[in-house]
Formats: sequence, C-alpha cells, structure tokens
Amino acid sequence: MELFSSGEEIEWMRKRMEQLLDDFDCSSTASIFSTKNQQRSTDNYFYESADKISFFFEEKAFGEDGNLKQPKELSINKVGHALDELDPVFKSFSDSDKVRGLLVSLGYKRPIVIQSMYIFKQPGIGGEVVPHQDNSFLYTEPTTCTGLWLALEDATITNGCLWAIPGSHKNGLVRRFIRGEDGVTFDQPSPAYDQKDFVPIEVNAGSLVVIHGDLIHQSLENQSSKSRHAYSLHVVDTEGCKWAQDNWIRRKVEPTPLYGS
Repeated sequence: MELFSSGEEIEWMRKRMEQLLDDFDCSSTASIFSTKNQQRSTDNYFYESADKISFFFEEKAFGEDGNLKQPKELSINKVGHALDELDPVFKSFSDSDKVRGLLVSLGYKRPIVIQSMYIFKQPGIGGEVVPHQDNSFLYTEPTTCTGLWLALEDATITNGCLWAIPGSHKNGLVRRFIRGEDGVTFDQPSPAYDQKDFVPIEVNAGSLVVIHGDLIHQSLENQSSKSRHAYSLHVVDTEGCKWAQDNWIRRKVEPTPLYGS
C-alpha cells in the first residue's frame, strides 16, 4: 500500500517538533487542552493561538503540587494552531502539491488551512477526545470543513486511534461551538452516542485520514506505553461560502489560500 507521506517526511516533521519542544519554556504557560472540559479550559492563551505556535498540556500531566509529573516532551497534548504558516517544515507539507491535489479532487475552489495541530496522544496520559464534528468548531455557510489527519506513528486501538460512526456525515451538523462576549459555549447539548456504533480507524504511520466536517469521530485515552503522534490540518473553502464570525478562531490576518484566485 502506498502511503501519503514517506518515512523521511515523517521523520522531518517529528525532528522539527522535538526542536520546537526543546525551545519551549514550559514555565511560561500551563494552558491545558481538554475536550471534556472545553468551555471551562478555553483561555486567552488558547484564543491567541489561532495565528501562533502555542503549546497545550495534557490534563493528567500535573501532580497535586501543580508540577509536571514527567518531562515536558511527555506532557504536551498538542501544539497549534498555525504551524502550517509559521514553521517552514510544517508549511512544506501543508502547502505541498499532494495536499493541493487532494483538495482539488474534493472540489475545493479556494481553500485555506484554518488551523493546524501536532497531536501527541502521550503514553499513559493521552486524553480522550470526545465525539464531535469538525464543522461545529470551524463553521462556514455552507459548511466546507475537511480534516486531514496524518499519522506520524502507527495508530492502533491500543494507543488511541481515531474512531468514527460510518455514514454519520450524511445526517447533518448536530451543534455549534460558539464564541460570544462571555467566552465559548455549545448551542446544543451533546447527543448520547452508543459506543457500539463507532468503528476504529487503525492506520500505519504515513497514512492520511480524510475526515468530512460532519463525520462524528473521537479517540479514546491512550493507556498504553506507546505514543500516537499525528499532524492534523483543517481546511475550509473561501469561494462561495462565508466564515462565521462567532467561530472561536478570530485571526488578525487572513490565511493565504493554497490555490485559487
């Protein structure tokens, strides 16, 4: 099976993230990312990350004394949300001919990468990502969000692979994550999902998972001793659709389209 990314390209991105983590002063922030407590844990550091390279910790990374229980490189949940713009290594992949070609095949006319993330899924403490739809967070009218999820390590049931409900993208958007004057909130409560409806998406390193914006997907906690690194892009179209002003992302400068006039 031909993979989307070569071993060399994967190693290039992983080594670059090691450098970024080495340079990161973890005493400068203790911002935690949690999908279970998203409204409570969303802070100014998160808001300001829309056009920066910012670092977010796992909920279980800290002890009762407030200090990290393990080295910082094993404590980070993710880095985002503008790697594709600000770092040359991640920009090289995000703006590559193969990514552009994929988006052309999906019918995008003038796509932008609206957010990019390096996700660690740390061994032992990698947190659950609750069932969600990407269009909830990155809403356009009409909806155009697609997730591109590149496995930088093998993703298995054991170390927290993606799970999805087949065909759920055909049922429309369930709810939205809205930013107002008092912070962020969902406009509807979460439906109750039956875990028996989800199927695992186990993939090898170098595989790309393409996620429809209305697909209900999740990942479970990583309770294994092996991490599950991934690089994730979310793309929306800017031709024939409108970006919702009440999305959580409010950028100072608009992203440059990958192609299109």
